[in-house]
Amino acid sequence: MKKEINILIVDDHPIFRRGLHNIIELEKNMHVVGDVAEGAAALEFLKSHTADVVILDLDMPRMNGLEFAQAVKKNNIPVKIIVLTMHKEEQLFNRAMDLGICGFVSKENAATEIAEGIRSVINGKPYVCSMFSNLLINRSGYSSAHPMQANGFDLLTTAERKVLKLIAENMSSKKIAEKLSISPKTVDNHRTNICSKLNIHGSHALLRFLLEHKTLL
Repeated sequence: MKKEINILIVDDHPIFRRGLHNIIELEKNMHVVGDVAEGAAALEFLKSHTADVVILDLDMPRMNGLEFAQAVKKNNIPVKIIVLTMHKEEQLFNRAMDLGICGFVSKENAATEIAEGIRSVINGKPYVCSMFSNLLINRSGYSSAHPMQANGFDLLTTAERKVLKLIAENMSSKKIAEKLSISPKTVDNHRTNICSKLNIHGSHALLRFLLEHKTLL
């Protein structure tokens, strides 16, 4: 049996915390050990409880998300942090990366992406939803320091990787939809997200990109 992932939710909106709590608890091997309203309370919680992942809002009273992440880094608390936010400022994103935050999920997509984000960071891989992927690609020095991740493959979700492999086989959206038991519209949405994360533009550009990078699939 896989080890259960213990999760702490930190957000100052009680209704959002409860909704996220319920969504996570539906996932196998995931358990919410607590939910608190701000960073200072989260640090107190971690003094007496163990969490593998912290789901963190940035805008909170007393101690905001970045201040919490800074305290975690300073005190070497062994926890992975996923930020839930609507902010898209590059400076804020880079500051969060510098503090060791390894997951970024848009609040509006939290219901569909949070579980995969948790699994990704637990397995040592960054998780950045498409809303923030351009910020990651533009991050100063990122491409030279992390050439594999700069290609964008590490940003792709499991579902996007499945679609990508089938695109590489020159399958149509209709055929991919049939094979994966999803709708053609969902396939097209995956294509759009893949192109955004890989920074690809233009007709047939994705297929050309795959031919050039087929060894990475």
